[in-house]
Amino acid sequence: MLHFGTDGVRGVAIDELTPALARDLARAVARVLQPTAVVVGMDTRESGPALEQAIIDGCAAEGVTVHRMGVAPTPAIAFAAEHHQWVAIAITASHNPWTDNGIKVFAAGGSKLSDSEQIDIERQWHALVAEPAPVALGTVHDASDVVNEYIQHRLNAVGASFAGMRIVIDCANGAMSSAAPSLFATTDADVVVINAEPNGRNINDKCGATSTAGLVARVIAESADLGIAFDGDGDRLMAVTASGVVVDGDYIMAIAAADLAQRGLLRNKGVAVTVMTNLGFHRAMSALGVDVVVTPVGDRSVLAALEEYDFVLGGEQSGHIIHRALATTGDGLLAALILIENLARTKVSLDQAVTVMQSYPQMLINVRTAERVLDPVSDLADEIRAIEEALGADGRVLVRASGTEPLVRVMVEAQTESLALSSALTLANAVIAQHGGAVEGAH
Repeated sequence: MLHFGTDGVRGVAIDELTPALARDLARAVARVLQPTAVVVGMDTRESGPALEQAIIDGCAAEGVTVHRMGVAPTPAIAFAAEHHQWVAIAITASHNPWTDNGIKVFAAGGSKLSDSEQIDIERQWHALVAEPAPVALGTVHDASDVVNEYIQHRLNAVGASFAGMRIVIDCANGAMSSAAPSLFATTDADVVVINAEPNGRNINDKCGATSTAGLVARVIAESADLGIAFDGDGDRLMAVTASGVVVDGDYIMAIAAADLAQRGLLRNKGVAVTVMTNLGFHRAMSALGVDVVVTPVGDRSVLAALEEYDFVLGGEQSGHIIHRALATTGDGLLAALILIENLARTKVSLDQAVTVMQSYPQMLINVRTAERVLDPVSDLADEIRAIEEALGADGRVLVRASGTEPLVRVMVEAQTESLALSSALTLANAVIAQHGGAVEGAH
């Protein structure tokens, strides 16, 4: 049986995440959240329409009206929840390959579900599996135009002309394939669009935020000012400078934080990031007098911190950037607009803007163990302490267990790449010595 992870439910499409499970999950969402209506949207995966119909059937069984957006970026679906007070269901596996799919749920108002809401929904969902399949006809409304409402809202929020700028956008053959080109066409920029021809199976395939080599090459070939890459559902981004340097979420947040702080718009002069955010970001924020709150991995955790501390900016190194004053969730398109508006207003290049911080070399090693490890930090306390003492103030160690599989992730930052690698390998070997297994990947 599937369970909620850090961001919704995800599994192999049709085989693990079956239409029957999607139908029952929709029923559970309706029973727990008691929505006035549900809005449904999806990315471009081949399995999307079958899961969409199953969710519509589940809502109908509970007597809930459905608004169907069709293919839409996840932040546009969250926008619909925020501005129309519908519960929203996004059918997407984000940056995963086309063979996977998933379901994300937003409460009316556009916020992510609380832990207690997820627990209640999961309990109802698993109980429904034993019930016979319902047959019901519900009311379905066309809500495809809400994507245009979302585009206009984001344009109004930024309100800038990008005339004279040449920008390459990589849509990952995903949910941004129509929305992003439509928006950028109105900005007066000279825009080159790539990977915006989804066929159901090419989403995230050697393109988008998780595979930027093609965008780097195109930016250089086009002599563009910068490039923007979205992931499959459009809630995260990476950028590329004119010289071909990949700019991750840490840098994009640092540029935004510095600009907002300088203009007196960084509420409570703080930002929220996850444990994966680079030490260089922390050093840059310290120099600016900006407080940094650190959360567990996942944009749900970042959002919770933004609410608790009343901050307007947070995100992840992976490219989830949350501009909380303007949106309820991570939004790659909004983050891209704010980044480009900053460059246009200040008349600096992205190559110049990234000098706001200097990242430390970071090495991440995944160790697949024979069984799940519950508390690797306690298990490796002596080894971790020794590495931390050796690195001193110019390094950082993070060891954590995966929440869904027998995997221990070892991350080390240090002044040099060789020191980060050797330190991470020492800890990875300590994991293997205690728990067995093998190194699965390193980067």
